[in-house]
Amino acid sequence: MGLREAFGVWAKVAVNSFGGPAGQIAVMHRFLVEERRWISEQRFLHALNFCMLLPGPEAQQLATYIGWLMHGNVGAVMAGVLFVLPGAIAILALSVVYALYGGVGVVSGLFFGLQAAVVAVVAEAVLRIGRRALKTRAQVALAVVAFVAVFFLEVPFPVIVVAAGGIGYVGGRVRPELFRTPCHAGAAAGSDLALIDEDGAAVSRSSARSARAAAGVALVLWLTPVAVLLLFASGSVYAQQAMLFSQSAVVTFGGAYAVLAYIAQQAVAGHGWLRPGEMLTGLGMAETTPGPLIMVVQFVGFLAAYRNPGMLSPLAAGIVGSLLTTWVTFAPCFMFIFAGAPFIERLRGNRSLSTALSAITAAVVGVVLNLAVWFSVNTAFEQVDTVHRYGTRLLAPQMSSVNAAAVGIAAVALLAIFRFKLSVMKTLAACAALGLLAAVTVGTP
Repeated sequence: MGLREAFGVWAKVAVNSFGGPAGQIAVMHRFLVEERRWISEQRFLHALNFCMLLPGPEAQQLATYIGWLMHGNVGAVMAGVLFVLPGAIAILALSVVYALYGGVGVVSGLFFGLQAAVVAVVAEAVLRIGRRALKTRAQVALAVVAFVAVFFLEVPFPVIVVAAGGIGYVGGRVRPELFRTPCHAGAAAGSDLALIDEDGAAVSRSSARSARAAAGVALVLWLTPVAVLLLFASGSVYAQQAMLFSQSAVVTFGGAYAVLAYIAQQAVAGHGWLRPGEMLTGLGMAETTPGPLIMVVQFVGFLAAYRNPGMLSPLAAGIVGSLLTTWVTFAPCFMFIFAGAPFIERLRGNRSLSTALSAITAAVVGVVLNLAVWFSVNTAFEQVDTVHRYGTRLLAPQMSSVNAAAVGIAAVALLAIFRFKLSVMKTLAACAALGLLAAVTVGTP
């Protein structure tokens, strides 16, 4: 297939990529495997397994990897950028609307409804990830320990990731049955004919060298703005953003919800850039726009710079912060694919790496559960105090500050998702309408 044809298909994938990683991977599978036979079932799953080993958004990295298989470095950049672009434009526009008109009743009501509905979305994510990741008692124990560590002891997320990965790596050598890796169901090898199939030719040496050179370019492009900001504007919000989101890009295994847990801890409690409820608003935006859910960090970057503009106007600062955040979040993704794609077969067959991933994914369940509890409490109550006793952290909501409208909308969202099995998009749309109704009738929020 030619680049022009591939461009059209990747653009179509991008604008249809709703529903989080599972929905986005399903869209790619339908367009590339089922309809066009550009890649076989087995090669598609091999690529997905490789991307699951990496930090960052696996769906975007999967698009980048398949683009590389089809058209080399140019194809990888084309597929990866197109996958992000529609969502980035949409989130930037919504961030501007929120910053300028978030206090207006209609806009405020819509975002209020989204914020309450996200509680149900995150709860559903806990169950979905848990069913996939927790296959053994050891994995359940890791999830519980991770939840206690992050919720009560405030252990930093990178420490949890490194510790879980180490446990899984060692456990895979000693007792591999304790860390069963998640399997992806698929058709048997050779059951379909595709342009890129399981028996395809190995990657040439020149292609491997070209990919490694592209990885070096991606590394330079990623770190250059970070270095410039640290050298010439080390005290600015932009330097803080460059460091925080660069760090999150390399430590956040487990997808967007794991990223959100880490960013929420840093952006709300650490830097004070956002209020707790605004993280829910950002996730609601990411859920209702195409592209990776990790785009929620773009909303965080926009508000952080908008509220700390320095010499720029607030709006200009917000746009710069948004673009900077997006850049340092996704540039590492391209580097990982270019550096690792030539060695996918070796990595795919490495049992120790698979068990390390399995342990990290199990720990992520505990981290996302922490996120669900934190979001639920901060949604249900307008005032939540933090109490430290005996080396632990406890959340102490003020019972008199309960937000009845938020609790009611969250309950509707829970029923819609768990009882009536409505899609996330329909649930969020309905709850946004309820938020608007609440704003008009009782002045909430």
